[in-house]
Amino acid sequence: MILSDKRILEEIGKGSIVIEPFVREHLGSNSYDVHLGRYLAVYEDKELDARRHNKIRHFEIPEEGYVLQPGVLYLGVTQEYTETHKHVPFLEGKSSTGRLGIDIHATAGKGDVGFCNTWTLEISCVHPVRIYEGMPIGQLIYFPVDGEVENLYNKKQNAKYTERTIRPVESMMWRNEF
Repeated sequence: MILSDKRILEEIGKGSIVIEPFVREHLGSNSYDVHLGRYLAVYEDKELDARRHNKIRHFEIPEEGYVLQPGVLYLGVTQEYTETHKHVPFLEGKSSTGRLGIDIHATAGKGDVGFCNTWTLEISCVHPVRIYEGMPIGQLIYFPVDGEVENLYNKKQNAKYTERTIRPVESMMWRNEF
C-alpha cells in the first residue's frame, strides 16, 4: 500500500515524514517530487575497488547546465532533505527524466525507516543530455511498515550515510567486512 497525498500530509503534520523545503505544489496524488541539487560528483579513478575508499571529485552544475555523457557514473543529490520515521521511502525517477534517457539510481531506490538526509543519486544516461540544478529529477513514495521497527537507520552503529550533507556521497562499501 502506498500513502496517498492526504496521508503524506497527515504524516508530515505528525512529524513522521519530514521534507525540507516542502512545497505543496510538488505533492502528487501519491508521491512527492524531488529536485536535482547544485552538486554532482564523479569518481577520480577509472577502476573502482569495492574494498577500498574510492575518492570522488565534486563540482557545481553551472547556470547554463551540465551535459551528462554516456558511460560515466555521476553522483548527484536531491535539493530536498528528508526524514522518514515510520514509513519506507522509495525514490523513483520521474517519467519525464526517463524519457530523456536519464536513470537516477543504479540499485539504491529504497530508503530505510530512520533515514534522515538528502538522497545521493547514481545518475547515468544513454546519450548526452543537459541537466540543470533544480530540475525535477525523481519522486518519493512512502509505504507503511507492518509492525514495530527496532533498528532505525539513524540509530544503527554501522549506518554509513547519516552525516547531513548537500553534496553527493561516494560508496562506503569499503566499510563493510568481507
